[in-house]
Amino acid sequence: MAKPKTQFVCQNCGTVHTRWAGKCDGCGEWNTIVEEDPMGGIGGGPGKAPKKGRPVALTTLSGETEEAPRVQTGIDELDRVTGGGFVRGSAVLVGGDPGIGKSTLLMQAAAALSRRGHRIIYVSGEEAVAQVRLRAQRLGAASSDVLLAAETNVEDILATLAEGKRPDLVIIDSIQTLWSDTADSAPGTVTQVRTGVQAMIRFAKQTGAAMVLVGHVTKEGQIAGPRVVEHMVDAVLYFEGDRGHHYRILRTVKNRFGPTDEIGVFEMSDKGLREVSNPSELFLGERNAKAPGAAVFAGMEGTRPVLVEVQALVAPTSLGTPRRAVVGWDSARLSMILAVLEAHCGVRLGQHDVYLNVAGGYRISEPAADVAVAAALVSSLAAAPLPAERVYFGEVSLSGAVRPVSQTAQRLKEAEKLGFSSAMLPASSAEIPKGGRKGWSEIEGLPDLVVEIAGSMRKLGKAEAED
Repeated sequence: MAKPKTQFVCQNCGTVHTRWAGKCDGCGEWNTIVEEDPMGGIGGGPGKAPKKGRPVALTTLSGETEEAPRVQTGIDELDRVTGGGFVRGSAVLVGGDPGIGKSTLLMQAAAALSRRGHRIIYVSGEEAVAQVRLRAQRLGAASSDVLLAAETNVEDILATLAEGKRPDLVIIDSIQTLWSDTADSAPGTVTQVRTGVQAMIRFAKQTGAAMVLVGHVTKEGQIAGPRVVEHMVDAVLYFEGDRGHHYRILRTVKNRFGPTDEIGVFEMSDKGLREVSNPSELFLGERNAKAPGAAVFAGMEGTRPVLVEVQALVAPTSLGTPRRAVVGWDSARLSMILAVLEAHCGVRLGQHDVYLNVAGGYRISEPAADVAVAAALVSSLAAAPLPAERVYFGEVSLSGAVRPVSQTAQRLKEAEKLGFSSAMLPASSAEIPKGGRKGWSEIEGLPDLVVEIAGSMRKLGKAEAED
């Protein structure tokens, strides 16, 4: 009798090995290789000959198109992130740290949809029915007609979903707990996760029900399991936030039916998650306008302008190598800004520790924050506050020039709405009238920024002397 063949699969990246090893050659992680049966799961089978395929109809690119039908939740921030609501027949993957509020948000969305007359099924694989009911009571969702089940077997879940009327939305919490009889491996392994996700997506495409899958994240903040899971679904949402702050951010990183890089801002309370319609007021709520080293950055998240405070602290160091600590921004980009300030502006920071923080635990990813960071660094070094009514944005190049950024008009409009009467922006911005508006300072290079700040400091010192 032939010995049954086995394969060894990495549970972090999905790389297949011929034998067990302590370290994966694909991703470099240790102790992630598990023995699995290759006959189970995707690609497995008894070795039958493939059946003959049938030809499909071919068409052209021109023709009538219909907008994807959506199921709106009524929660504006969630609908914004999904592009206007959940698309029927789509699969959405929601990831986030444990305890960040994924189940809370989805329970609130399920209750809101149920009150609108939709048929919602919530399948929990991590909690018992009693635990889910307690959360629903705390959130005020117990009176809604959400159908609840506690099950982890894929075949049993599909049989339950197929009974009765087609559901409008199905929530699976979470995909790491699912297991299928067709895959001979433990729940949470690569084979089981891919098998469960593929079965759920197939059900969504065949019936037209929207499918929401909850996924765990690794310590690096990525969805646990192989990256192929993110490629299989139609949209990927990340739920971000710091337990030290009361707000949460739902961010879109993939969406086949809407824009990416959109964010929805929520505030965590004892009654669940509350929408924050104007996140700029939230991030600037505790701002100290008279403190040096603080600059307000006018940023963009998708189509939404967001104003956030960038804080810098420059202090003399007694160490041979000065410290560079960054929270909420790219540390490599900070090193670049420090080098440009020293090379082109004469600002010496080589003997100082530099600490940079984005207020509220917010994370900035766009390079338009370069000018705001440079202004905060110079202000902290000179121990002089920046003008309280001014915002900053612009990208800095290695030559010291300030390059224009996109959506300048939206940034300025948001700043005016929040009471900021002045802005420091690139001089070559094409989206504003020539000459700008009163209060706008257009700069061509980073030296102009340093000169502008030095002039403000002299005016401030003269005013204090007169007082």
